Amino acid sequence: MKFIHLTDPHVTATGELFNLDVDARLRAAVQSINSRHADAELVMITGDITHWGEPEAYRRVCEALGALTMPWYPLIGNHDVRDAFLAGLPNVTADDAGKVSFRLDTSAGPFLALDTLTDGTHAGQIDERQLAWLDDELAAVESAFLFMHHPPVRSGINGMDRIPLLNPDDLAAVLDRHPGKVRHIFFGHMHRAFHGSWRGIPFSTVKATAHQVAPLIDGESPLTTSCELPAYAVVLVGDAHVLVHDISYMEEETEFTYDRDSGRTAAD
Repeated sequence: MKFIHLTDPHVTATGELFNLDVDARLRAAVQSINSRHADAELVMITGDITHWGEPEAYRRVCEALGALTMPWYPLIGNHDVRDAFLAGLPNVTADDAGKVSFRLDTSAGPFLALDTLTDGTHAGQIDERQLAWLDDELAAVESAFLFMHHPPVRSGINGMDRIPLLNPDDLAAVLDRHPGKVRHIFFGHMHRAFHGSWRGIPFSTVKATAHQVAPLIDGESPLTTSCELPAYAVVLVGDAHVLVHDISYMEEETEFTYDRDSGRTAAD
């Protein structure tokens, strides 16, 4: 199975943020996905769909992502506004408490999505109701993939570690009751390529389609933004593997073929 992991568009009502055309960056990602990965089953978007939660920003997102040739599923992030998110986006379901947690059945198995948006803070939290839901879902399946906005692990980038998932131990307690069932955790929030494992479970995220977070891995620096080029990830899932390819889609025109023996490009 092939799917796309895209994150943190941070679209605004004007389409611009930090002197970047975030609307154009998102549309370029859609064009690249349609052109090169039209065989993908779906696109998962792990939060911060907009920057300020404006209704017009969600309209822009729908227009841009509506051009995808495959279904797309948005998660909510700390920059989103719950009521506007629910009103402005398709393929969104909420529980009785308004939380956007859901199960998506795919050809690779269940995708389980959690809502970490927490009022009054840019940090995140998974509430008890969602944890109970996750516990029940994992009890009923052989394996699953977990999606959320906030990472369950600290990164060493001080600015991001100050707005973390606040209750990773509560999540860990649920996962520990179902050892080996979560094959991979996908999240957003980091605005960087960030891969590793947490409590033995592989995880990954990818650069935002908007701005990036500077990789100041010193445990001290304040949150710092950069204008590095964006990316999305192509994920290939098989019975024995989960492969994640980060795609710097705004650099695709730099590709070339070459002759190994001469050290020349094909155009020389």
